Amino acid sequence: MKGAKAAIERNDFEAANSIFRNLIDSGQPLPEEMPYLFAETLFEIKQYDNSANFLNKYLELTGFTGSHYKGAQELQKRLKSPLTDIQQCQLCDRRGYRYKTCFTCEGKRQIEQDCNYCKAKGVVGCSRCSGSGMITKMNIFKIVEYFECEKCAGKGRLTCPVCEGSLKEVSSCQTCNGSGKLSSEDVCDHVEESHEH
Repeated sequence: MKGAKAAIERNDFEAANSIFRNLIDSGQPLPEEMPYLFAETLFEIKQYDNSANFLNKYLELTGFTGSHYKGAQELQKRLKSPLTDIQQCQLCDRRGYRYKTCFTCEGKRQIEQDCNYCKAKGVVGCSRCSGSGMITKMNIFKIVEYFECEKCAGKGRLTCPVCEGSLKEVSSCQTCNGSGKLSSEDVCDHVEESHEH
C-alpha cells in the first residue's frame, strides 16, 4: 500500500494501478482507504467506469466517516462529466473502452459460409418420399400402389430451403453477435478516428 501511495505522490498512476491490482489479487485484507485511492488512480488513467465502481465501494464501506469522504465527494463531481460522455458515445462500450471492428465479419455484422443444412450440396432429400421419388399407398383391397411423389416430382431431392441452391448461407456473426464490433482494451477518447488515404 505504501508503494501505491508513493507512486500516486509522484504522479506515476500506471505504477499505482499495477500495485493496486496486485494487492487485490493477493487476497489479503485491504485497508479501508484503498478503494478511494484506487478510484483516484483509475480516474487519472481515464478508466472512469472502474473509478466510479471503486468510489462507490469506498462510500459503501465507510459512509460519512471515511478519512477521504470530502475527496470522495469531489471525485464524484469530477466523474459526472466523463461518465456522461461515455453514456452518450457511440464509439465505446458502457465502460468507456473503444469498440474495434469485428475481425470475423470485418464489421459487416453477417458472415457468408457453406450452408450447414445441406452441407453445401444445394439439395436435400425429400421428406415426403424419403428421397425415393415414389410414394406407396395401400388401396381398399390392401394392394400396395406406387405413385410419383408430388412434392419432389419423382426426383427424391429438393432445392435446399436454407440456401436455395446457392450452397452458401448468410448468418449473424457469432463472434460479435451481429453487432459488427467488439470491445477493446483501449480507453475511448470519444473522437472519431480519421482515415487518411
